[in-house]
Amino acid sequence: MPAITIWIWLCAYLNCAGWALSAIHQLNAGGYAVVMLAWFAALSVWWKKTPALIAPEIRCQKFRRRFRRPFPLAFLVLAAMAFLGGVLYAPSNYDALAYRNTRILHWLAENHWHWIHTIFERVNTRGCGIEWVSAPFIALLKTDRPLFLINIVSFLFLPGLIFSVFTRLGVRRRVAWHWMWIAPTGYGFLLQAGSIGNDLFPAPFALAAVDFALRAKTSKLPRDFFASILAAALMTGAKASGLPLLLPWAIAILPSLKLILRLPVRTMAVCVIAFAASFLPSAILNAHYCGDWTGMTADRPEMAKAPVFKTSVNAGLLVIQSLVPPVFPVADKWNRMMDQALPPGLQARLGRIMEGPLCRFHLEQMQIEENAGLGFGVSFLLLASLVAVYFARPANTVRGPPWLACVRWSPVISLLALMAQSNLYEIARVLTPYYALLLPPLLACAGHERLVRFFWWRAAAFAVFTIAAGILVISPARPLFPALTILGKMQDAPARIREVYSVYRGRNDAFAPARDALPPDLKVLGMVTFDDPETSLWRPFGSRRVEHVCPGDTAADLKARGVEYILLREEVLGSYFNCSTADWLKQMNAQVVQKIPLQLRASAGPVDWYLVKLQ
Repeated sequence: MPAITIWIWLCAYLNCAGWALSAIHQLNAGGYAVVMLAWFAALSVWWKKTPALIAPEIRCQKFRRRFRRPFPLAFLVLAAMAFLGGVLYAPSNYDALAYRNTRILHWLAENHWHWIHTIFERVNTRGCGIEWVSAPFIALLKTDRPLFLINIVSFLFLPGLIFSVFTRLGVRRRVAWHWMWIAPTGYGFLLQAGSIGNDLFPAPFALAAVDFALRAKTSKLPRDFFASILAAALMTGAKASGLPLLLPWAIAILPSLKLILRLPVRTMAVCVIAFAASFLPSAILNAHYCGDWTGMTADRPEMAKAPVFKTSVNAGLLVIQSLVPPVFPVADKWNRMMDQALPPGLQARLGRIMEGPLCRFHLEQMQIEENAGLGFGVSFLLLASLVAVYFARPANTVRGPPWLACVRWSPVISLLALMAQSNLYEIARVLTPYYALLLPPLLACAGHERLVRFFWWRAAAFAVFTIAAGILVISPARPLFPALTILGKMQDAPARIREVYSVYRGRNDAFAPARDALPPDLKVLGMVTFDDPETSLWRPFGSRRVEHVCPGDTAADLKARGVEYILLREEVLGSYFNCSTADWLKQMNAQVVQKIPLQLRASAGPVDWYLVKLQ
């Protein structure tokens, strides 16, 4: 599998390059130009030495023959739709615009990674895996438009990896072939394929880590062993929630550890690269700056630990988030019903251990990339398949030694470990890298091989494809129809729907009205912010720098950092500075220049922002 091998090595290389350029204070366009030239030079040398390995994967005849069949063709259509959405629309993923792209811009402004001065610690504590892959785009091209290509590539690797892992874990080839096209249509995979979210990105690495580990056992080849190590590292570097998935990888790689004795020097070099590509550098920095390797102490210090209770709550959230229809217009009624049904004591406890008010088993009106997991279609097809196989009562002929059974079932333990710790409401989205590894134990039964031949099952599978296509068409982030034009002409269209599409359309540059109010030659802007899509204020990238204003900062401190103008919102001052806007302005000897109403979230109305100037 040369293509996925190249992708693994490229992402690991860019992670190493990011840390290395930071160490020498050359994290900028010039540094990345040298880094990318070195990569392409090395790749061309490798290409000349191994052309036979690559050529079969890009033959047009093989491509046409494969995608003439209905299931691969359906996947190809969905992939093309996701790609089209990424081409047509600027990135609008809120988390990326609030802290992932923002942290890259802060690092590039200082020519190195640094612990950013902020009250929004998510900018500092999260793993840097996808950021180091995104940084060359932003540094060299001065735009975030092509960043969706990272997820498109990740999405396209899923079918082949799923088939390879499934068949190695005891799933029949016919069953694995059908599910390799169905599983990626889970809404979490599909909606992020044209996005810059970071939940899809580690999914192929989770599969590749196990796949190459299983390959290495039979092939005895160092390249499979090393690719497995790097894929496991990248899986954790992208999101710390992938750490429990090291368990199935560790069991799968165990028989191949003797390769370390054969190649100690090369293994040590690969492990150094894996270290840089993993969550370990972030964990060390978190421990240094906030005393907690996870970073949770700085990010959410008030969250209580209750592993058993969290597991049960997350299990309930996962069930309802997976089975809710893709469009759920009665969400408000459901949410009111849950508020009435849950005892006040239970609601208070949920508030102490889980993030946000939606933890009270609330649901959204539509599946979007910020909340989607495996999704209604795939979940119901899987459930129907399990019920049909159970009542057919076939012989359970799962093959393989006990060691292979441990690999197959260990992702369940990883799932329980994550659910015991996660306090995020969107648990279905967080589990995106887990789904493909959780399916083999459910599909290894012999009855599935007969089931996939039935007309009703194949019709249901195409219904899953059709629903997935519909979700891509109406996605507020990237609608594949002129949403605002049509809704503007529909007099009876709900105002809420218009608002959602409008907010998503403008989110990439949500602070444009505030930016237009700045002096044209302003190079440094202060900002009182927490979880806002700050990326917009940096546009055009490289033209200005944003400095966060924190409690304890004085006017003299800010002026020393070059700050004269500050953009702020009252809610942040009240929550984190414990003072009113008037008191803060008096304390800082500042005056309001302009009040600017902005709507940054579809779930909230316009919020007043104030542009102030230090006297």
